[in-house]
Amino acid sequence: MKKNDHEIKVVAECRNIVGETPVWHPVEQRLYWVDTRAPTLNRLETDGSVTTWKMPANIGSYVFTRSGDIIAALQTGFHKLDLDGGKHALIVDPEPDKPDNRLNDGRCDRRGRYWCGSRDPGNDNPGGSLFRLDPDRTCRRMDTGFIVANGMAFSPDDETMIFGDSRGDIMWRYRLDMDSGEIREKTPFLDTSHVPWRVDGATFDAEGYYWAALIGAGAIGRFDPTGRLDRFIPVPVTHPTMCAFGGENLDVMYVTSGTVFLDEEERKKEPLAGALFSITGLGVKGMQEPLFAS
Repeated sequence: MKKNDHEIKVVAECRNIVGETPVWHPVEQRLYWVDTRAPTLNRLETDGSVTTWKMPANIGSYVFTRSGDIIAALQTGFHKLDLDGGKHALIVDPEPDKPDNRLNDGRCDRRGRYWCGSRDPGNDNPGGSLFRLDPDRTCRRMDTGFIVANGMAFSPDDETMIFGDSRGDIMWRYRLDMDSGEIREKTPFLDTSHVPWRVDGATFDAEGYYWAALIGAGAIGRFDPTGRLDRFIPVPVTHPTMCAFGGENLDVMYVTSGTVFLDEEERKKEPLAGALFSITGLGVKGMQEPLFAS
């Protein structure tokens, strides 16, 4: 298949403030995503409609659990969500000494541990950290010094974690010990200080290539294991925020976007800003999103 033989469609004409974290539910076979600032959790139904749940605080990411629950990374910490009952229960606040910080990008590894980064409300203070929430509900700080923690993804061989700092213009490669859950050998993977875009949300495909929303570039980028740009897929908005694979065969890429990055005049020129998109015909597949081991 030719590398440019793909099709982009608008899946939901929402005007998300900051759309993020599209996740394909492996059991329901439906797509979820959030608007971090609304804040809402959303689900794309099979008929194309959208079901929305209001969140009690800003939401950065979330994971599905093996027991059928949802654990969400909210401004106030990790919470267990009950969507049907509209309730939430605090599991742990990893930064009680930093009430202005909020949990941001995160996902599970294939041992069912929830990794999630935090960020300061500003765009210049490296006060964010990387946390690991384990199935026994213990939470550990694994790294620190991030302005806007982003770009979390695990390689298909379970040996590499990519995670970094959008505002710090650096994505890091960590060597991951899947058995112990420890990370080591932190080395630069992608430096964006010399380009007019930043890496936001990301994922790996089954071939071991890293796909990332290139915020400010109006595109999705595919990077090889050395960090070299392999493919550049333009999208109809300037600020895509995250990409993820879904669909029955995990060969559909879903892309979120946001309006918060645009001023009033720019929003008029970009009526699709904040929408949810799908890209088909990329010729690659993703991997099933792991469940939290609970």
